[in-house]
Amino acid sequence: MPTTPEMSMDMTTVGEPGLLDTLQHEVAVFARRAEQTRLGGVGQVRNSMDRAAYLLLNRLDKEGPMGVKALAASMGIDSSTVTRQVAPLVDTGLVKRTSHPEDGRAVVLQLSPRGQSRLEEVRSSRRQLMDELTHDWAPEEREAFCTLLTRFNSALSARMAMPGNELPSGS
Repeated sequence: MPTTPEMSMDMTTVGEPGLLDTLQHEVAVFARRAEQTRLGGVGQVRNSMDRAAYLLLNRLDKEGPMGVKALAASMGIDSSTVTRQVAPLVDTGLVKRTSHPEDGRAVVLQLSPRGQSRLEEVRSSRRQLMDELTHDWAPEEREAFCTLLTRFNSALSARMAMPGNELPSGS
């Protein structure tokens, strides 16, 4: 990663204000660029699925069918947000709503075959983008970045789960 002489001087000791200033700035730049590009992949699939849809479909794929409350809890958002975000996925046939086998009143959300296919198409496009962005990185650098980004996201999730740190329900 290229650094300026100022950044090198600022980044000498963990916890120094200069290092933390650089970190918060780079996270802000990353968030802006990720949102601008939606890190949506390459080719025709580029930007074809919004972040909320991708995360919901991905969660259903990894964890299997589940109710709205369970999905909301696993994603760290409230049920009304999940309900609002899932509606267009059901309308377009990417997610199926079924009755809970033990409690017919409860709804279970499940990735449809069409949703599975669409998710894999988007994943493949995004995987290609990640490959292009890091093509000149050593495998160890990719792994270290992934490990640190996962750790950062986990710490952020844990902080957001603390009382008083929740995001507004529309997030």
